[in-house]
Amino acid sequence: MSWRRVRTLVRREVLATFRDPFTLLVLVCVPLGALLAFGSLLSVDVHGMPLGVHDADGSAASRRLVAELVAQGNFVVRPYATRQELDRALIGGDLGAALVIPPDFSRDLANVARGGARPQVQAQYDGGEAVLAGNAEAFLLGLVSATGAELVGSHLPVAERGAPADGGIEVVSRAAFNPTLDGRPFMVAGTFGFVLSFVTVLITAVSIVNERLTGTFEQLQVTPATAFEILLGKILPYGAVFAVDVVLMTLVAGFVLGVWPAGSLVFFIVVSAFYVLVSLALGLIISATSATAGEAVQKTVLLSIPLVQLSGFAFAIRNMPTPVQWVAEVFPATHYIRICRAIYLRAEGPLSLAPELAMLALFGAVLMAIALRSIEARA
Repeated sequence: MSWRRVRTLVRREVLATFRDPFTLLVLVCVPLGALLAFGSLLSVDVHGMPLGVHDADGSAASRRLVAELVAQGNFVVRPYATRQELDRALIGGDLGAALVIPPDFSRDLANVARGGARPQVQAQYDGGEAVLAGNAEAFLLGLVSATGAELVGSHLPVAERGAPADGGIEVVSRAAFNPTLDGRPFMVAGTFGFVLSFVTVLITAVSIVNERLTGTFEQLQVTPATAFEILLGKILPYGAVFAVDVVLMTLVAGFVLGVWPAGSLVFFIVVSAFYVLVSLALGLIISATSATAGEAVQKTVLLSIPLVQLSGFAFAIRNMPTPVQWVAEVFPATHYIRICRAIYLRAEGPLSLAPELAMLALFGAVLMAIALRSIEARA
């Protein structure tokens, strides 16, 4: 072995790498971006989490309890005048947790000094996001327990004051949509979004660029087929295959993992089949704008990183900083994963999911139009 030849080859590869700005971007920016995102932006800790509160008591004691929850910075309180409004917000996904203070809260506090039962509050969580719900429950129980001990102690005689061992206030917890906080439904529903986003884009990203390199795409262009017909010819066969994959994944998740959609199975499959076409259009855009198959694969991998981090697949979007939440709305996968989890966990139908379906349709129309223009530009 000649080390001189090895040095020459290494120098050649280094120079070739530095001549390719896109490769440099992948090598440098992707690791740094992933580090910053996972380290600072993405978290399962409870900070600034929307907490709906229905204070039916309206006393000084209940207001102090709510104020203590706000002061810690873990929750951002949103007051609701009625229990029905609070329940609608929790079901609609606007809230991750809710607290209900009953109308006899302050009276029960006063009765503790006379040997009465502890006052109760009810805590509710969106069990669909199992990890975040579990953390929210732990934070909420700790804060209510500490504040409750002080409130109960303030009603006791001076000689008997001190933090009660039981925390003073009893918290009755309930997890909506997923009472056992089982993480499998949450992850199974999200996996559909990740698989259909990443694999479909990867498969189609190299199709046009490979045909162009082998010369078959030029042969296709001299046929009477229009650009739109070529587009349909590319995405429909893959779309049919991935639609079958959706059915198989649903059956495996149901029979093997015991996770079935709480809502309509037909509705879920139809929406998933449409989303497959959206992802395939994105893959064709990447393929038509790439010079080599390697560049197409690199672009796909580069796209998959924010897909995992910001689409809600593994991390709750509501727990991210507000500017990052705005960026997350740009990804079609974000809306599809929301739809998947709404069908799987909350049994929602087309009417309640109309805004998300409209966004998905908008993304589909835009990406199809861009894919068509990209194919025409290659003609």
